[in-house]
Amino acid sequence: MDSVKPLSGLSNSFDTLMVSGGVEIRQAQNGGTETSLTDWKDLPMELLLRIMSIVGDDRMVIVASGVCTGWRDALGWGVANLSLSWCRDHMNDLVISLAHKFTKLQVLSLRQIKPQLEDSGVEAVAKYCHDLRELDLSRSFRLSDWSLYALAHGCPHLTRLNISGCSNFSDAALVFLGSQCKSLKCLNLCGCVRAASDRALQAIACNCGQLQSLNLGWCDSITDKGVTSLASGCPELRAVDLCGCVLITDESVVALANGCPHLRFLGLYYCQNITDRAMYSLAANGRVRSQGRGWDAARSGGGSNDRDGLASLNISQCTALTPPAVQAVCDSFPALHTCPERHSLNISGCLSLTSVHCACALHPHRAGRAILSNHAY
Repeated sequence: MDSVKPLSGLSNSFDTLMVSGGVEIRQAQNGGTETSLTDWKDLPMELLLRIMSIVGDDRMVIVASGVCTGWRDALGWGVANLSLSWCRDHMNDLVISLAHKFTKLQVLSLRQIKPQLEDSGVEAVAKYCHDLRELDLSRSFRLSDWSLYALAHGCPHLTRLNISGCSNFSDAALVFLGSQCKSLKCLNLCGCVRAASDRALQAIACNCGQLQSLNLGWCDSITDKGVTSLASGCPELRAVDLCGCVLITDESVVALANGCPHLRFLGLYYCQNITDRAMYSLAANGRVRSQGRGWDAARSGGGSNDRDGLASLNISQCTALTPPAVQAVCDSFPALHTCPERHSLNISGCLSLTSVHCACALHPHRAGRAILSNHAY
């Protein structure tokens, strides 16, 4: 019941504001006096933050920050999550005008429909928002290396960074960012064809040992050298997307299978140099880990756990693969499904693999369990 009192007090303050009509002092029921709110600017800061969280509109937060210095300071200290992705024009000017107000931001989304953001905007964020943890700069086609250098200096605590589609960044800037932002856990480099090189991946492997998710889609200059470095230096990887990385071979998949025991999602779309060797390596590692937990699983009354091992594998257009090799992977990882209910093993474009099936084909009752497991994860 005690937790209700602060909320009740805030509600009363709001009600008082709405009906006060300019009255400053009124008679209380106990014979004393109490102060009545006479202006929106008199709102308790806790109530202001609560209203903003209920409204859930970042545009309203920005408007409120301009009402008075009190509101600006309260929101600056209280707002940790902000998205400007709704902005269709002049986003760069907006970012520059707001960065010094919201110095406690931890999550910031600047995703764009059309290119607006420039280096000056990112530099403003790096100058004032030193507590930033998550930043989305996807589709920022106007940004140059200066932005990455600024982030490396000003936002060293970043854990999630999305720079997909930022094709102007060089690998030198990404190397420097990795050397400063060593807490990165999720990094999206999809389409960063200049930045995502083997040299950059080696630097990330050396400095970002906590990395869990990496998207390298369509970074077509990457080779086995870069991927094997990642597998060695980033054992916590859970999701790796290598779609369109046409130069990688079985060596990359073997390294990931051996070095990343927590791997759950692997994208190999259009990696046409991948052969059965890669699939058998994945399958073998799946069986080894299953045997390693066999005694505990037996004691708990269960066998393989759908929450362990690969849960999603995309091998679309990997035309060199044969049914026995892919079936071995499917058999080793219970969470991989070809059935319509889940379809987490993507083999589209591989006509020779149509005979591959998950356990649901033999035990239809598993399909229902698969859906529940998917939601649980």
